[in-house]
Amino acid sequence: MKELKLKVEKMVCEGCENRIVNALSSLEGVEEVKASHVEGTVLVKGNDTMQENIIQERIEDLGFEVK
Repeated sequence: MKELKLKVEKMVCEGCENRIVNALSSLEGVEEVKASHVEGTVLVKGNDTMQENIIQERIEDLGFEVK
């Protein structure tokens, strides 16, 4: 299983976390998503078909910044 931990800015509440979790959960290869506005992180676990660039693009499309 692959694991990706991203630093994400502009998450300010649980609603932000939920938007990210819902958006990423539907992506190919993604099996688990955890977002924390307190820590400013998103943890994504998945199989070999999971693509980091697509995950980052989806987060940025929601209006957040991936560092």
